[in-house]
Amino acid sequence: MHVHVYCDRGEAKFWLRPKIELARNFGLSTRQIRAVKALIEEHRNEIYNAWETHFGS
Repeated sequence: MHVHVYCDRGEAKFWLRPKIELARNFGLSTRQIRAVKALIEEHRNEIYNAWETHFGS
């Protein structure tokens, strides 16, 4: 399970399981990566539920 994050300066991919961690980064700063990871952690349950609703469990 993973999410892609896009912005005007680049994109990143984060694995969600077994733990939230950066898989790839193309152009985001360290500060942006930390901010995105914090948002993913904060909204973890919403993201998991949306993933399972869309793709199935």
